[in-house]
Amino acid sequence: MIRVAIANQKGGVGKTTTAINIATAMAATGWKVLLIDLDPQGNASTGIGIGAADRTTSSYDLLVDQAPLPECVMQTRIPGLDIVPATVDLSGAEVELVAVENRTDRLRTALGGESGYDICFIDCPPSLGLLTLNALCAADTLLVPLQCEFFALEGLSQLLQTVERVQQRFNPALGIVGVALTMFDRRNRLTDQVADDVRSCLGQLVFDAVIPRNVRLSEAPSHGLPALVYDHTCTGSRAYMALARELISRLPERKKAA
Repeated sequence: MIRVAIANQKGGVGKTTTAINIATAMAATGWKVLLIDLDPQGNASTGIGIGAADRTTSSYDLLVDQAPLPECVMQTRIPGLDIVPATVDLSGAEVELVAVENRTDRLRTALGGESGYDICFIDCPPSLGLLTLNALCAADTLLVPLQCEFFALEGLSQLLQTVERVQQRFNPALGIVGVALTMFDRRNRLTDQVADDVRSCLGQLVFDAVIPRNVRLSEAPSHGLPALVYDHTCTGSRAYMALARELISRLPERKKAA
């Protein structure tokens, strides 16, 4: 199982929207996909149609209580896509894990062994705390959603420094599969400037597919649906399908689904 952390410590960059829709796109192409919601807000769980009352187990149980992965997984209405949802209990997990031995390896241990999935996406909280650190230690690679605005560039610099520290101390194999530009608005000249700056700095690391600002992307979570299911013809859905195709092309050949 390929493990992809989707992280950016800055909030409101389209991280959860990216997690939901790229997981859906991968499932639509025949991959067996697991989505882990590590954000205490539980937005990925809500956006995929799992209501708070339906979350009988969660990523809290996986991390803190060390419940087996199969016991924490819930099916979604998307064929081929399962989820480990998040509950409010997860907000206390960082405090509870501080005194625990191997606190940065809890998720890596939980995801060890045969799972039956081809790929796992981990939706991280908008911070660089212990939950995100667990995701980075467990992941093979990192996908970074980056909003096309000036302050996002500063956040990216901090995230890259954190990745370097994780590589040095916890997970030498951690890579970055790519940076996805989100909330792109062609009417705003600053958006083009930021996109150009990111591409000049990171080069081929930046995905060609760009996620636009799109009303249908914003509406979909309120219906408990990924945008690709809510309206697969909208520009946002088409952009995420293009991003998924690009992601697949960047994954190791030996790990690609048949």
